[in-house]
Amino acid sequence: MPIPDFQTLMRPLLEAHADYNEHLNRDLVERLADQFQLTEEERREMLPSGRARLFDNRIAWAKSHILQAGLLMSPRRAISVITERGREALKNHPQKIDLRILQEFEEYREFRNRRKNEDDSSHLAIEEDSDSGLTPEELLEDAYLKIRRQIESELLTQIKSAPPDFLERLIVDLVVRMGYGGSRKDAGEALGRSGDEGIDGIIKEDPLGLDIIYLQAKRWEGTVGRPEIQKFAGALQGQRAKKGIFITTSSFTTEALEYVSRIDTKIILIDGTRLAKLMFDHGVGVTTATNYEVKRIDSDYFVES
Repeated sequence: MPIPDFQTLMRPLLEAHADYNEHLNRDLVERLADQFQLTEEERREMLPSGRARLFDNRIAWAKSHILQAGLLMSPRRAISVITERGREALKNHPQKIDLRILQEFEEYREFRNRRKNEDDSSHLAIEEDSDSGLTPEELLEDAYLKIRRQIESELLTQIKSAPPDFLERLIVDLVVRMGYGGSRKDAGEALGRSGDEGIDGIIKEDPLGLDIIYLQAKRWEGTVGRPEIQKFAGALQGQRAKKGIFITTSSFTTEALEYVSRIDTKIILIDGTRLAKLMFDHGVGVTTATNYEVKRIDSDYFVES
């Protein structure tokens, strides 16, 4: 089943405390994961940033809101226990507990109003989406991904509209940023130098040139099929080369992808979409407009030594 959103988790999380016992965060995560029958893959699924597990993050936000409403209390780090108010909430709301229900409690209303005022004063208003159940981190990362996808699409458009030799210069910049090719001068001289059929250039795999990668970088309008990749593989064999990269601004057919997975020569296929992603990741053709530093509470700081 899909991973439940943080509001869906509120009542089950509170119900897990109904025995009045103290509960560890990690035990609650495992218990609710079992309750919702999450697969191992779903339990390990990360936020787009890769900094935290998605399910753990949603439980943390559900718990944070319940604590602010006074339904739970946290006597010690990573420990929570239900309050009398929490027991009453379970009785009064047998179906669900969500943000709208929490608005019944004065402390929670004050908490939300305080946050709203702080967000307004700083011109930053990232609030939980009551309809989608997304946490603030998810909303922020979703907005980031939308911006990223737009920029990657624009990068590919720019590449396709540039002069033919632009792609060669782009590949030089990219491989150097990725740590290949030695210096930019070395990489620039190597690319476009080979002249052998099916090979546009050679790049050092490491700064010392202990191994060589052969390249083909072409602007294509249509999909690149298996015959073109076979020609490149044949050219590599003619050079007794073991590694190659085929870069295109379009895409590859299924047959081409299957072919490179079966041959002994290691050939990496980079289509237009992946090329744009690599450019974004390594800062080629893009510049940083704004940085947002997201912090979290350092719980160890508040623990008495």
